[in-house]
Amino acid sequence: MSNDQNVIDNLDDLRRFLVSVETGGLGLQGVEGVGMATNNADGRHFVAVFDANHKLLHARWITDEVYETGKEMVRDGVRGQH
Repeated sequence: MSNDQNVIDNLDDLRRFLVSVETGGLGLQGVEGVGMATNNADGRHFVAVFDANHKLLHARWITDEVYETGKEMVRDGVRGQH
């Protein structure tokens, strides 16, 4: 998981992260999906990037507020909105 100092704490940062994933800006190979999840160990939320086999390629912690308010953005994507 990425550094705690890089927690996504607002929707604009979430949008920028998703645009980076969609446009290949993170340099990840084989991206097939993005989703939000909760860490079983400590209950913290994160946004994750997966490949076709559901293998985690990259993840960023997100705040509870972003988890609640950013679900549609993650589900629907931001293509065409940037």
